[in-house]
Amino acid sequence: MKNEKSNAPEIRNLVVVSDLHSGCQFGLCPPNPQPKDGGGYYIPSNLQIKVWDWWASFWRDWVPMVTRNEPFAVLINGDSTDGVHHNSTTQISHNLNDQKEIARRILEPIVAQCSGNFYMIRGTEAHVGQSGQNEEILAKELGAIPQDLNAGDISEIQRLFPNTTPEKNLNYARWLMWIEMGEGLIHATHHIGTTGSTAYESSAPMSELANAFSEAGRWDERAPDVIIRSHRHRAIQVEVPTRTGYGICSVTPGWQLKTPLIHRIAGGRMTTPQFGGLIVKAGDEDPIYVRSKIWNIERTPSVKL
Repeated sequence: MKNEKSNAPEIRNLVVVSDLHSGCQFGLCPPNPQPKDGGGYYIPSNLQIKVWDWWASFWRDWVPMVTRNEPFAVLINGDSTDGVHHNSTTQISHNLNDQKEIARRILEPIVAQCSGNFYMIRGTEAHVGQSGQNEEILAKELGAIPQDLNAGDISEIQRLFPNTTPEKNLNYARWLMWIEMGEGLIHATHHIGTTGSTAYESSAPMSELANAFSEAGRWDERAPDVIIRSHRHRAIQVEVPTRTGYGICSVTPGWQLKTPLIHRIAGGRMTTPQFGGLIVKAGDEDPIYVRSKIWNIERTPSVKL
């Protein structure tokens, strides 16, 4: 994986986090008062401060340890902001600029930490706007590496419109990414199927692998070695043996506490939220593999009668 902005050395570490839901009272929020458009401030809750401590530890302690202080790229795999959705009243502000600014303050240090090797994928439209427009604005402000037109498309545009210089950069926040890293091939996008039953949590990741193998076979293309998905806020990883090692589908946890919506979902009523992220590494013995770091909130105290 080359740094698209420079001739820097090959990158063999990809750190992935998702589902920050900044702008929600249950989402990721810095521990200090957050200014709002009307001149007031939002004060994060004690639980938000606890989650922030994990976020800080993830980047300060876990990432340097698992990367062995080697260069790494960062992928934000969707839902960086919460939006205004489902008639909910849990947002810090319904001003989407307030939400974007919280996300920007969270992610700017991460862009610096990975030396600008920073990518963003668009999440759910209910959270990040139609066609992911709010996430596109945020990605451009953060300097995310954009998706470029390929040389063939540029040549075709110039052939059809000789007096036009085509814009090289397309979107700063993409719907999906194919990533070559070391000897491995990665496919990342935000969405994956969900379930109300813990017993079937592995079904959708297994289906993603089966679909990837089938589609690659149909068109005589290479199947991805690693599939990255998010959206569920619950981590799980499915591995199947292949000729070159393992096919892996890894689903990221999120950074959002339990919202009112979760309490009506069968699989969510008993569960506690998960927080963290993963790293995809180009290895020596294994061409490519995945490691995760997960925290969870403890259960609420029981009532003694």
